[in-house]
Amino acid sequence: MKNRLLLSTIIFATLIFLSTSVFAQIDIMGKIGGAINSEVDKKADEAVDDALHPKKKDDQKKDATQNSNSSNADKSTSSAQAIKAYNNYDFHAGDHIIFEDLFRDDQDGEFPAHWNLDAGQAVVNKVQSEPAFCITEGNYALVSPRMKTDSYLTDPFTVEFDYYQAHSNQYAPMIRFFDGEGTSHDLHFGKQVSTSYFPHDLQGSDVADDENYYGKWHHGAMIIKNGQMKVYIDNVRALVMPHTDIVPVKLSVGGIGDQNAPITFRNFRMASGGDQNMIGKMLTDGKFVTHGITFDVGKSTLKPESMGVLNDVVKFMKENSSAKFEIDGHTDSDGDATKNQKLSEDRAASVKAQLTAMGIDGSRLSTKGFGSAKPLGPNDSPEGKANNRRVEFVKM
Repeated sequence: MKNRLLLSTIIFATLIFLSTSVFAQIDIMGKIGGAINSEVDKKADEAVDDALHPKKKDDQKKDATQNSNSSNADKSTSSAQAIKAYNNYDFHAGDHIIFEDLFRDDQDGEFPAHWNLDAGQAVVNKVQSEPAFCITEGNYALVSPRMKTDSYLTDPFTVEFDYYQAHSNQYAPMIRFFDGEGTSHDLHFGKQVSTSYFPHDLQGSDVADDENYYGKWHHGAMIIKNGQMKVYIDNVRALVMPHTDIVPVKLSVGGIGDQNAPITFRNFRMASGGDQNMIGKMLTDGKFVTHGITFDVGKSTLKPESMGVLNDVVKFMKENSSAKFEIDGHTDSDGDATKNQKLSEDRAASVKAQLTAMGIDGSRLSTKGFGSAKPLGPNDSPEGKANNRRVEFVKM
C-alpha cells in the first residue's frame, strides 16, 4: 500500500514538473513568435469558428459579393483619381486614325503583322498580362508601321502609345521622323523628353521622381501642328518646340534594344488632324465626332487621356448654358452584336457620368448606344475598326 502511494506521489510530481516546463517553453516561444504567428492564429480561429458555426451558402455568397464590391470600389477610386490628375490635360488626338495596333491579333512570341522590321530584332510578348511590342536587340533597332504610301504624315498629326520602363537602364521608345529628303529627326521619350537631329534640339525636365516613374506604364503623346510640336507624358506637357523647322512625312519607332531590358510599348496610334476646333464644329455642324475619348478594351472604363476632349466639352457647355447634347456610343464589329450594343450604351453613360461629375447638369445630356450598326467605314483593318469606335455629341 505504501509502495503504491509512493509511486502515485512520484508520478504526480513528475507530471507537474513536465507540465510546468512545457507551458514555460510555450510561453517563451509564444512571446518570440507571437507577432509572426498572429495572422496564422487569426486564420486558425476563423477556421475553427467556421467549423463550429458553418455559414449558409447565402452568407458565403454575400461575403464573396462584398469582397468583389470592395475590389471594384478600389478600382473605381483608382480610376477616379487618375482622371482627376488629368483635369488640366489639353492634348487632342487627331480626328482620323491612319494607323492603330493594339497587338491583340498577334501571336505571343511572333513579329506583329502590321509592322516592318527595319533594323535589329523585335517580338510581341505579354507584359503584365497585356500584349506589347518588345524591341529586343539592336543599336539602333527600328520598326515601322506598314502603310500603303511612303508619305502619310500631314500637318497636323498626332501619335500616342503606352510605354514601360522597369529601371533607368531600360530604354523608352524613340520616335524617328523622316522628312521628304529622308533625313531623320529623333524624339526620345522616357522620364524626360528630348530631341536630337532637329534644327534646334531641346530637353525637358523630369516628369516624376524615380519611385513614381519606373515600374509603371506611362502614356506618351505628341502633336505637330503648324510646325509646333507638343509632347506629353501622362498628364504632363513635357516639352514644347515652338518651331520644329522640319516637315515629317513618315516615322519609325526604335532605340537601343536589349533582351533583358527591351524597349516596350503598346496601344500605338497615329491620326491625322488634331486641330479639333470643337466649339466651331458643334455650332456649325450640330454634331461632333471624336476618337479622343477612349476606354479600356471591352469595357466602359474611361481612360484618363480622354480628359483632353472632355475638358473642352465642359468648357463649351459652361459658356453656352442653353446647349444640350445627346452622347452616342459606337463600337466596331468585333464580337457579339448584343454585347457590343450594351457596351456602346455603357460607354455613352460613362461619358455622361464624367461630365456631370465635372459640373454639367445631367438634364442637358442624354445617351444612346448603337453598337456596330452605324460604321463610318469598313471594319476590315485595325485603323478601320479604330475609326468606327467613337463617341459622338449630337446637338439637341
